[in-house]
Amino acid sequence: MIDYIKGKITELNPSEMTVETGGIGYKILISLQTFSFFENKTDVTVYIHHYIREDEELFFGFGTKDERELFRLLIGVSGIGAATARMMLSSLSAEEIRNAIIAEDIARIKSIKGIGLKSAQRLILELKDKVIKGTGGDISGIVNKTDNGIIDEATTALILLGFSKANVQKAITAILKENPQISLENLIKAALKKL
Repeated sequence: MIDYIKGKITELNPSEMTVETGGIGYKILISLQTFSFFENKTDVTVYIHHYIREDEELFFGFGTKDERELFRLLIGVSGIGAATARMMLSSLSAEEIRNAIIAEDIARIKSIKGIGLKSAQRLILELKDKVIKGTGGDISGIVNKTDNGIIDEATTALILLGFSKANVQKAITAILKENPQISLENLIKAALKKL
């Protein structure tokens, strides 16, 4: 299995790139997010998802392991193919997709071309726990305007009160979306109401 390709970009456009290494040019399909990541760069390391079917063999490339991991989660959902997953990563950033899944924001997910109501619901149902576990106890990336110490303290306090980590993170994420500057005390009170 190919993990990454390191070389020079010989062609780059918003949907694909060619990376030359060892005298071989690899055509790699990319998202708009990856295009932006590699724009104005020549020497690159592209993380690869090797897609093999009976009648085709493709390389999907990503600027970060994080984006590749999300792509793999997306194509693991029934009814979401590689082309749809690439479209999702071109429409929203990896962080925006994760936030939409955690917050169960069906409207945001449905706004992506090729995703209907049932697909959006299936994505949330199948990926929510995986996305939360994937981000571990650190949800600071979701709401970067808030002091990480407050998030950590509130999460710890609520888990010690007997609530599950997944439910705590869901509640805190929802509250911080509405009020990123909330105090620790008010965050815990608001979370307790939601839990």
